[in-house]
Amino acid sequence: MQSSPLLLEEPIRMASILEPSKPSFFPAMTKIIGTLGSESRSVDIITRCLHAGMSVARFDFSWGDPKYHQETLENLRAAIKSSNKLCAVMLDTVGPELQVVNTTDRPITLEEDTFLVLTPDQTKEATSNLLPVNFSGLAKDVKKGDTIFIGKYLFTGSETTSVWLEVNEVDGEDVSCLIKNSATLSGSLYTLHVSQIRIDLPTLTDKDKEVIRTWGVKNKIDFLALYTRHAEDVRHAREFISTFEGLKQTHIFAKIENIEGLNHFDEILREADGVIISRGNLGIDLPPEKVFLFQKAAIYKCNMAGKPVVVTRVVDSMTNNLRPTRAEATDVANAVLDGSDAILLGAETLTGLYPVETISIVGKICAEAEKVYNQDLYFKKTVKHVGEPMSHLESIASSAVRAAIKVKASVIICFTSSGRAARLLAKYRPTMPVISVVIPQLKTNQLRWTFTGAFQARQSLIVRGLFPMLADPRHPAEFNSGTNESILKAALDHGKAFGIIKPHDRIVICQKVGDSSVVKIIELDD
Repeated sequence: MQSSPLLLEEPIRMASILEPSKPSFFPAMTKIIGTLGSESRSVDIITRCLHAGMSVARFDFSWGDPKYHQETLENLRAAIKSSNKLCAVMLDTVGPELQVVNTTDRPITLEEDTFLVLTPDQTKEATSNLLPVNFSGLAKDVKKGDTIFIGKYLFTGSETTSVWLEVNEVDGEDVSCLIKNSATLSGSLYTLHVSQIRIDLPTLTDKDKEVIRTWGVKNKIDFLALYTRHAEDVRHAREFISTFEGLKQTHIFAKIENIEGLNHFDEILREADGVIISRGNLGIDLPPEKVFLFQKAAIYKCNMAGKPVVVTRVVDSMTNNLRPTRAEATDVANAVLDGSDAILLGAETLTGLYPVETISIVGKICAEAEKVYNQDLYFKKTVKHVGEPMSHLESIASSAVRAAIKVKASVIICFTSSGRAARLLAKYRPTMPVISVVIPQLKTNQLRWTFTGAFQARQSLIVRGLFPMLADPRHPAEFNSGTNESILKAALDHGKAFGIIKPHDRIVICQKVGDSSVVKIIELDD
């Protein structure tokens, strides 16, 4: 059974089933991204989400104005301060998203086997047989027989809250469709998705650019989530955000949502800093039986490239229920066993009734899956994929992880300025946490001096197994042995305070001294 991503030795398997889950400072090595909104924007709820295991907060601009999201972000900052837990910020752009506009806010009931007209005339009122859309080119892009899906906050998959349409006829700018299932749409906005059809809209809309230019720059966002169809989309977005001083270090995560993004995945991966497998739209564009295959292939490619990969839409039922379904719990575990860095929760925390419980349960499932993750098999595959000769940094990272596993180290401590060394360690999926000690660097723009490091610390919060701490900025990046020892002591004290480092533990340290990279093993005394 050596080819399995799961450890199947009997004692491990049975013990992990029968033992109760144990609480820990690190709920899981796999990170959890929570979308903040109507049910999760108070300081109290956000604080509880942080304690439950959320390490990245996502702000979805598909709905809500900048003022609303700014208020939520201020609450997040207050929660971070009171909980003493780091949390990164992700701005999720709208992109070429088509929406149905219901100015009445009244629920709309759609009956199976009746006809519905989609019109770009937004002055018309939404009814059971007519829905206004925010795009005038729909009639040009679709033809008879095409499939259209409409649902609120992407698609829940529930046949009572989302509707499946088949294009029957195009009449001028209007599109007449046959309703394939009865459903009730509620609220003011619903997303519209045309299966396997390219919609002629820019990846970064004017609205997206304005949000980035104002809200994004003001708040120095850590991550930009970008609807991506081609590598050029990422290059264009990077060129745009690099014109703003506060966003030059922002990482771009490509959201793969349709067939077009799938077909250009390899080029997109080379350009992006990370990937989000958006299974909501992707699960509609792809036949259902193919979704798992793309998930596994895409995660493997991200793993081998050493770039973080995020999976979405895992526990939809927890939007309204306190427990996930058995299938959903298994899906979360399989995402971890496939190699996911993070799980993204959307409606589950945005509008869900149980945001804190959802984060907690997903974290517990991830932790259990990590216990039986076949790291040895993964390590060998990664080393083989990298090949020889290895780069200097790859060699150091793989050696440090191998040493940590061989001596059963409790943690790996990595000193880094850019965060690259820590991410390379995480690429080899060590079984123990990596404390990434970010050494700030002093920089100037000729007008003032600033310290960098906060970005790098927060951006590791989306990478599996990385747990950052920011070193004292008085220590230079190229530190000598004296400052080295004081920073190491601070890192060890940090680990001890949270219960992951105990007396007599072995610790692997990865650091740069001058022009040399060093891996060393220390054993703690009492």
